[in-house]
Amino acid sequence: MRMRAKRRVRRGAAVFLAALAALSMTACGGHETPGNLIAPEQEERREVNLFSPMEKTSPDAENVARTASDLTVAMAEEALGISVAYWTYTAEDYQDKTYDEVAMDRVRSNMDDLYLLNPDVIQVLGAEGKLMDLSGLDSAKNLRDVVRTANTVDGKLVAIPQEVVAYGLFVNKELFDRYELALPETPEEFLECCRVFKENGIETPVGANRWWLETFVFAQAYADLYNGENTEAEIAALNSGQARYSDYMRPGFAFVKELMDRGYIDAEKALVSEAIEGEGPDFLAGKTPIVIAYWGAANTETAYGKTDFEMQVIGFPSSRGQMPVMPMTGLAVGAEAEHREDAAKALDIMVSDEALRLFSETNRVISPSKNVKVDCVPALRPLNDRIEEGVYVLGSNAEMRVEQWGNTCLIVRELLGGATVEECMAAFDELQDAALDRS
Repeated sequence: MRMRAKRRVRRGAAVFLAALAALSMTACGGHETPGNLIAPEQEERREVNLFSPMEKTSPDAENVARTASDLTVAMAEEALGISVAYWTYTAEDYQDKTYDEVAMDRVRSNMDDLYLLNPDVIQVLGAEGKLMDLSGLDSAKNLRDVVRTANTVDGKLVAIPQEVVAYGLFVNKELFDRYELALPETPEEFLECCRVFKENGIETPVGANRWWLETFVFAQAYADLYNGENTEAEIAALNSGQARYSDYMRPGFAFVKELMDRGYIDAEKALVSEAIEGEGPDFLAGKTPIVIAYWGAANTETAYGKTDFEMQVIGFPSSRGQMPVMPMTGLAVGAEAEHREDAAKALDIMVSDEALRLFSETNRVISPSKNVKVDCVPALRPLNDRIEEGVYVLGSNAEMRVEQWGNTCLIVRELLGGATVEECMAAFDELQDAALDRS
């Protein structure tokens, strides 16, 4: 079976936008206003155009993530005497292009000023020089190192998030205790836990979906790269072709394949399941001891924020112990946008410590600012402790020439569909060769 790898931006990086109250969104491009765009009311004040998957919320909206974001926008409007016009898409209308594709079209055409972008788009547009360098903003001085690393392209900070998204394993601690199992640190320990669960009648120990299985891969692939002494040198070697992405990825793909072969993951179900919808009911019912999810899922009752059992969130098994995987969306300013100066000033306020404290306290999420600390729910403390120790793997890194999150997700799907590990590695080699040809 030969796989054809394409360098493309995939649908939505759904998991990131999920943390910001949007899953994958579809849209169409073009210079004229499509019928489904929500057009803002015209204001006499200076205007900044914001393109994102989110509409402006009403003051009594129940979606706290969107409400918190709106509050930071309001702070910028008041401080600068500007109006921020929201441009987005209604979810009910079907469109031919993904949100990511439309975002790239709009940035390249200078249609807006400020954008919420997924990491794959940040990497592409940053390399093209289409995004403003934000490193001179006052707020940039306060960023965590992980945020700066993930959003830097060719030495330029091109995006800043309002939250840091972290993925981990959500586990039913009571089931682990019932079978006297310690929470796993290594791949070997994880496999042993799954063996015990299966032998005790738990048919599928790990609930999975088609979006997030790549997190297992990242933890295996990059635990040493991001937690060793030679991170910059190793990334440089990958970008130059001296090292191969496939050599890093192979252990992670082999691990996922072993989970599939042993029946610890239902590959057929995972291939067609949407995030949380597919695996969530069995986890909440106490039938599945382990699922994959992002930080915010522990804070909302619509996901895993209210369980009938003790839940803990830990990192993925790796050679360096439990490993959080951290991708992130980011707010960016078009380098040639009509109102780029006002947009940059607005963004500086929206990601200031004051605004991020409001955002993080409202949503109970990890702040991109090293000065903002928010108490997390007890279930998240194991994952949070690792992050505060500086132990993590990036699921997206704009400095890498081969986009990571979207491409890895697509290739994991090929594995779920029957491709071999070596066929998947050939796909990474093809992506890397294409990136080298462009450089």
